[in-house]
Amino acid sequence: MAELDPLIHAPARLQVLTTLSAVSEAEFATLRNALEVSDSVLSKHISALADAGYVQTRKGVQAGRRTTWIGLTGSGRKALRDHVAALRRMIDLVVD
Repeated sequence: MAELDPLIHAPARLQVLTTLSAVSEAEFATLRNALEVSDSVLSKHISALADAGYVQTRKGVQAGRRTTWIGLTGSGRKALRDHVAALRRMIDLVVD
């Protein structure tokens, strides 16, 4: 049975990955606002996910200002699917 991924299990990181799974990429500020966290908190989570190869970042300019875009990688998408499958299996074991 697949295990929960401790890197993804942190609520903010799980929310980052689930948010990114619905789009090709998202602007840093959009993610920050969606998660309701500070720049530094989001930056730490993005760095951890990028180090694991789950997300990729790119710098760009939008409306004349510098911005960072974050996208889910193929391995990040697979890790999220595996994590959600492990959660589902755990939930199925709960007895009412």
